[in-house]
This record gives sequence, C-alpha cells and structure tokens, in this order.
Amino acid sequence: MDELDFTSSNRPSKSAIYDPAVARACFQSVGKVEVIAQGGQFFTENQNSDRMYLLVEGEVGLIRGKKVLDVVKAGEIFGEMAAISQLPRSATAAAKTACRALSLDSRQFLGAIQKAPEFALMLMNILINRLRLTAAIVSRNVADDGKAPESRVFDDKLLAELVDRVPHPPAHNPLNKVIMKEGEGGVFMYVVIEGRVAISIKGKLMGRIGPGGIFGEMALVDQSPRAATATAETDCDLLSINRNDFLNLVKTNPAFAVALLKGLADRLRYMTSHHR
Repeated sequence: MDELDFTSSNRPSKSAIYDPAVARACFQSVGKVEVIAQGGQFFTENQNSDRMYLLVEGEVGLIRGKKVLDVVKAGEIFGEMAAISQLPRSATAAAKTACRALSLDSRQFLGAIQKAPEFALMLMNILINRLRLTAAIVSRNVADDGKAPESRVFDDKLLAELVDRVPHPPAHNPLNKVIMKEGEGGVFMYVVIEGRVAISIKGKLMGRIGPGGIFGEMALVDQSPRAATATAETDCDLLSINRNDFLNLVKTNPAFAVALLKGLADRLRYMTSHHR
C-alpha cells in the first residue's frame, strides 16, 4: 500500500498534504474545462452545486459576505466541501483574474476516486489539516454546554460490510473507559458499532459518536498526534481499523472513502458554522 502512503519518504511532492500531480491527473481524466472572465464567478454563497474545481490558470477569491476567506492559486483545488457534503456553498468563488479550471461533478468525483484512490486520501489530508487548525481555535472559545451533536458516517449496509471485512471482531469498551488521549500517537481509527463515545478537546465536550460514527481517523491518515480525547459515554462495541486495513479499504471500496470524506466535511462545517 506504499503508493497510497503520502507520509512515506518516497512521496514525490514536498508537501505532506497536497500533491498537484495527483489532482491534475484525476481532473484531466474526466474533468470539464471551464473558463471564467475576470470578475466572473464559479459559484455563489448558498448555491446548490456539486462541482469541485482544480484551478489551472489565474486566481480565485473565496468570499463569505464581504469577507475574503482565502485566495486560490493555480494548481489548487476549491469547491470540494459542497461537492463532498452535498450541501449549499458556504462561500462565493470569484475570479480575481481571467481563470481556466477543470471541474468534476459528484458522479465524476466518484469515478476519479475509483481510478485513483490516492486522490481520496489527499483530500482527506486537506480536510484534516483544516480540522486541526479549526479545532485549536474552537476549543479555546466554545462553551461546554453538554449539547454536542451525535454524528454518524456509515449507514447500516456499509457498517455491516466493514465488520465482515476487518479481520477481527469489534471489542467491548465499558462505560467511562478512555479509548484514546489527546496528544498521543494514533495506531487505530474506531467505528462505533453499539453505544456512544464522547469526544473532548482540552476537557471540553466537542461531539458525540454513535453507531455508524467514527473517530481517530485524523491521526491515522496524517500520522500526527491525536487531536482529541475519546471516552466511552456508555458501554460500547468498537471496531478498530489499523493503517494498513484503512489504506486497503480506501483502495478497494470507494463508498468507504466517500463516506469518510463526507464525515470530515460535515464535521468541519459544524465547527466553523457553530463556533465562529
């Protein structure tokens, strides 16, 4: 699985997060060419659109209200959040200069993942990097009111497939057991089969994970220290997935990769929209 391991020393790009060559290969294989004049827009805030873009030439400003959030340069991806989550756009993408881009709709995106699963892993790295930065800010500002939502990533069908494919059964974890600690290294990600797990950062409750939900995947993907602590809020059964099994699932099961990406995108949207 070394071809999917972007943290290995033989990875061709200098960046541990983004490889333009991988993105370009995927977009060129099935993407649509789009040309936008200076001052034009690729999409607008709150618009329903399932396309993501790779900017080939020019500069694009990402704007929410009247605030410029970011500037996209040639070779970078934008618009992936709405394409992955299937939710309205959270910002407007306006051409600062004349632009040329390649775009993928949701069907083409699934095809790109099937042909190049390393593209999915790269997108996970991008979202996880944003999540880590956002979590560091949010944990300082959010009030712990005990009302964190419960999240789910896998439906019953995909959950059953995972239990069948992972070569060991779910393990039982009793109430109040600390499953992972913030700052530790990550060897496994976890899928909740039964029960509920509380996720906290610096002692503040940030979310709850119920059946079909996952946690611990961030450290598994980017091999950085755990960003949060996970504690069993009830007795629970958890399926642990190591890095090799994870990479194999990404490579052989596009539905697994898409569900993970959507889960990451939804978590990032929640954190940025509820704790500004």
